[in-house]
Amino acid sequence: MIAVRLTPGAAKEDIGGGWIDERNARWLSARVRAVPEKGRANAALIALLAKGLDWPRSAILLESGDTNRLKRLRIIGGGRASARLTALIETWVGQT
Repeated sequence: MIAVRLTPGAAKEDIGGGWIDERNARWLSARVRAVPEKGRANAALIALLAKGLDWPRSAILLESGDTNRLKRLRIIGGGRASARLTALIETWVGQT
């Protein structure tokens, strides 16, 4: 499960940095150009994650946060590449 704080309508698409909520939970920050209409921003986020993780789009599912900035996504089949995916996500979160 990946927790992402999405900024739609950004000037540039990017993944990196972290955000900590009021419960002290860490969220990966992501920005997409797509606007938050009719699922466009969610689809752009999935495409961005798929490209960054080198993972099929169809294997990344939005679990919660359809109309919210805070989203939880599930990576299907991630068990076989768990160490690689975890290391990459931690690198993204650590960026400023």
